[in-house]
Amino acid sequence: MNLTNKSKTSKLFFSLCFDVLGYVSLLFPFFDILWAPLSGYLMTQLYEGKKGKIAGILVFIEEALPILDVVPTFTIMWVYTYYFDKSPKVSSEESN
Repeated sequence: MNLTNKSKTSKLFFSLCFDVLGYVSLLFPFFDILWAPLSGYLMTQLYEGKKGKIAGILVFIEEALPILDVVPTFTIMWVYTYYFDKSPKVSSEESN
């Protein structure tokens, strides 16, 4: 599953959906056993490079710990990527 080439709004939609899935563990605590590693993988697929890998590790830890499930990590990463990250953006057309 390659989510890195999605548009800005598609990534926001996926981020919101993934954060809502993370809230399922508030009702079914054992959902974290499946969701924590899957959310780490999805984060690395949604955001490429070093920041995606770091965010993947953080979201794995956040989802694995029971108290931190309310933190919307995917949406925070989307806001960071599109509003706070000052690294130069390379479009897929320029990289070819």
